[in-house]
Amino acid sequence: MKPAYQLREVGMAYDGCPVLSGVSLEIAPPGLVAIVGPNGAGKSTLLGILAAMRHGYTGECLLDGRRVESWPRRDFARRVSLVPQSLRLDFPFTAEQVVFMGRTPHAGGLFDSGRDHQAVEDALRRTDALVFRNRDFRALSGGERQRVVLASALAQEPSVLLLDEPTTFLDIEHQLAIYGLLRELAASGLLVVTVTHDLNLAAAFADRVIALRHGRVLADAAPSDALQPSRIEEIFHVRVQLLPRPGGGHWIAYGD
Repeated sequence: MKPAYQLREVGMAYDGCPVLSGVSLEIAPPGLVAIVGPNGAGKSTLLGILAAMRHGYTGECLLDGRRVESWPRRDFARRVSLVPQSLRLDFPFTAEQVVFMGRTPHAGGLFDSGRDHQAVEDALRRTDALVFRNRDFRALSGGERQRVVLASALAQEPSVLLLDEPTTFLDIEHQLAIYGLLRELAASGLLVVTVTHDLNLAAAFADRVIALRHGRVLADAAPSDALQPSRIEEIFHVRVQLLPRPGGGHWIAYGD
């Protein structure tokens, strides 16, 4: 299968300070890929490059053989959706109206189509956001806003879903629900790439873990290999233990 993304010696620096260096990856659908690493490792920068939101990097980032920055924006938005860590809106949009914004790449006229309404309804339901669809987005809690932003991305009907810390502000129930949904989306054929600080969520749900430190890839493997105690200590400078998880796999416990 042709990789969805090819990164060739990608590097990025801010004010002369390297953030990414020599990153070469192939990321193909379907699957759930977790990008992990300590603060400042370059995780969000890497995601931004995949989303064609970062400029001035070196090397190449290709989507289906074409540099991401050369794609027509509308065509790219029909393929790739980005869920940022947070979204600020200064106008009184309802949650449902924010989700409808995800249909913009598919808009064919002044009025919403039946397909638009169905996509929005499905997205609100899948993210457990139907109950506050008519509330002002600005009045929602951080976790509620995050679910609405994810719903907007799902309404976009992408083939690639990029997420930057999608469970920020969410309680445990909704953290697990969101990652369960991401797992379902990956199983249905999407390429899902998520940045996370939660190694246990990565271990439990991801097919592949890419671990960064100081802008370089130190691990790129299945969670069982990428999240071994010796590798975690190398990347995060903390000692961990692996505890058996019901149903298989391991939980990561921090400390000796």
